[in-house]
Amino acid sequence: MEAGLLHLHSFLRRIALLAILISLIKSFGGMRNGKAFTASDNRWSLITLIVFHTQLVIGFALYFLNGWYRYIGVMDDDRTRFFSLEHAFGMVVAVVLITMGRSKAKKSELSLVKHKRTFWYFLFALIIVLATIPWPFREVVGAGRSWFPGM
Repeated sequence: MEAGLLHLHSFLRRIALLAILISLIKSFGGMRNGKAFTASDNRWSLITLIVFHTQLVIGFALYFLNGWYRYIGVMDDDRTRFFSLEHAFGMVVAVVLITMGRSKAKKSELSLVKHKRTFWYFLFALIIVLATIPWPFREVVGAGRSWFPGM
């Protein structure tokens, strides 16, 4: 079960990145060109929210199944520190930012404000996500994962 969840978590990472990039491009275009916040814009922010929340739930399952919570106080090992603290905390913050951005955009009346809120909250979330993903080139700190788990 653990291996299956890890594969799913790794696969959904690509969908999550694609969804947030599409949302950012759409909101940036709407912000720059003064376009109305359309049903498509709303749909992509919702898809982004759903995929990131799904990732968070799967990530929590992996976190507790692997017992990373037991190592929060162990900071001498780079890999342990990364997965028990940095990755987990960074992703929770990113999901909170995405949730806040979508919520604040939904409550706004003006399309420009909706685009701006979506763009800035999602951009900060993306920066945090990119900084805390266990990329394959992170082998330097022992936290890197292959592009496809199990390979």
